[in-house]
Amino acid sequence: MLKVLGNWVNRYFGEEEAVLLTALLAIIFVVLITLGEILAPFIAALIFAFLLQGGVNRLVLCRVSRRVAVVVIFLLFVGIFSAVLVVLLPLIGRQALNLANKVPVMFEHWQSMLLVLSEQFPEIFSASQIKDILSQISKELGGIAQHLMGFSLNTFPNILALVLYAILVPLLVFFMLKDKDKLLEFMSSLLPSERPMMWKIWHEMNAQMANYVRGKAIEILIIGFVSYASFLALGLNYAALLALLVGLSVVVPFIGALLVTIPVAMVAYFQWGWGGDLFLLLGVYAIIQGLDGNVLVPLLFSEAVNLHPVAIILAVIVFGGFWGFWGVFFAIPLATLVKALYSAWPCVTSATPKS
Repeated sequence: MLKVLGNWVNRYFGEEEAVLLTALLAIIFVVLITLGEILAPFIAALIFAFLLQGGVNRLVLCRVSRRVAVVVIFLLFVGIFSAVLVVLLPLIGRQALNLANKVPVMFEHWQSMLLVLSEQFPEIFSASQIKDILSQISKELGGIAQHLMGFSLNTFPNILALVLYAILVPLLVFFMLKDKDKLLEFMSSLLPSERPMMWKIWHEMNAQMANYVRGKAIEILIIGFVSYASFLALGLNYAALLALLVGLSVVVPFIGALLVTIPVAMVAYFQWGWGGDLFLLLGVYAIIQGLDGNVLVPLLFSEAVNLHPVAIILAVIVFGGFWGFWGVFFAIPLATLVKALYSAWPCVTSATPKS
């Protein structure tokens, strides 16, 4: 048993770089799990800086000095960031509260519909089944009410956290953009000079990560804006809130759009009932989703992620369970990182037959 275990350890961790990389990944994982909430402003700033670096690089390619490019992109980021905090978040918050206040009315409507079904089709919808369904819905509504009550009681701490983010995140983004080379040089000095496996993983991931993350951010903005304009033009209630959900739904592969269809269709139904307006909205929504999948995604993602759908869904579940929204957002790049680690690991590369 010990001999088998020793052979396994020597096979996978027989090289110094493999041991170092394993320790580094373990430390990063533990830090994110234990100190994720404390480091949230830093992590958010790191993500924003990575997204904005593409804009800086494009300006530098246009013969703009790096210092000017950083200032221009940073000012653009501050403008968008301020608009989101001052305009978008309050609007979405008001619409979310209004929708929460309408939930009891919606519940009564569904209750009356279910009772009618039980009277017309007693062999399919029995009275006991209707009671169980209504009881479960009441429990869910009670949980939503408690959550909203807790949110209202904790408003002041949330405001303080929002102010903290509004100050710290832009500052961190600016210094990360300005001193990118110095920060990378410092991080590189902590690693051994000879690191071929790390360099292979880095080069494989850098372009693909940048392509995916920046493309996904642009996709969210485009789909969210087009959805908001369409919902607003059609007169749909809670247009900003629903457009935000539609925009964020592109983060979850395969099932995101399907899940968001439910609240969009329900709000439209309670506003207009069965009729032309409802079907017009669903048609416009279907066109948006079709253009996203068949036009926008191929244009934005020039480098396809060669992952099986089962691997993608598993990555969304695992990383989303660890880190919530950001885990879902980075699920595909993280799954690609796992694949790159497997491909570059010494025992795997040494076992691959040469052509």
